[in-house]
Amino acid sequence: MLISDKSFKIKDLHYIIRSAVERDAESLSKLRLQIDGETENLDREPGEAFIDPQGFQALIKADSESDRNLFLVAETDGRLIGFSRCAGTELKRFRHKVEFGVGVLKEFWGYGVGKNLLQESISWADENGIKKITLNVMESNENAKKLYEKLGFEVEGLLKDDKLLSDGKYYNMIVMGRLNNVDEGVRNE
Repeated sequence: MLISDKSFKIKDLHYIIRSAVERDAESLSKLRLQIDGETENLDREPGEAFIDPQGFQALIKADSESDRNLFLVAETDGRLIGFSRCAGTELKRFRHKVEFGVGVLKEFWGYGVGKNLLQESISWADENGIKKITLNVMESNENAKKLYEKLGFEVEGLLKDDKLLSDGKYYNMIVMGRLNNVDEGVRNE
């Protein structure tokens, strides 16, 4: 699905959040590779699960045509500095939810890029009848956890020793979710 462009000015940085388009594919391939090498908070080592420009073109096209997926980019002065994606499914039992993922270049941390990508994703989900957004975050990533909680996410579970980092230690992951209560429906617990 596509959204309208949104403009932000935080501190001295002006950037736009918009839907990814096929011409972004080459930049996205390079951006994802760089972001994966800047932090261990994400799931991949640099080069793992590499997506080439053709792969990104196919992903962007599919996401643009889907009412359950949203692929956003953050751009400043013609340069992509971050991206996010909400991925859903057509399976009837899970059609009500999407999973959120985000990546922002380290040099642009502290400018609200990740927060604004998430807020735009939440707005899209709320406006399009998506009941739930889920995400996973490292238990030790306090800043991200605080942001997610501030935006309405709650802890739903703990995955013990779920991620192995370069220090040779295993780390816990937290499963978080945010419910949109526009259509309560029937709830079984």
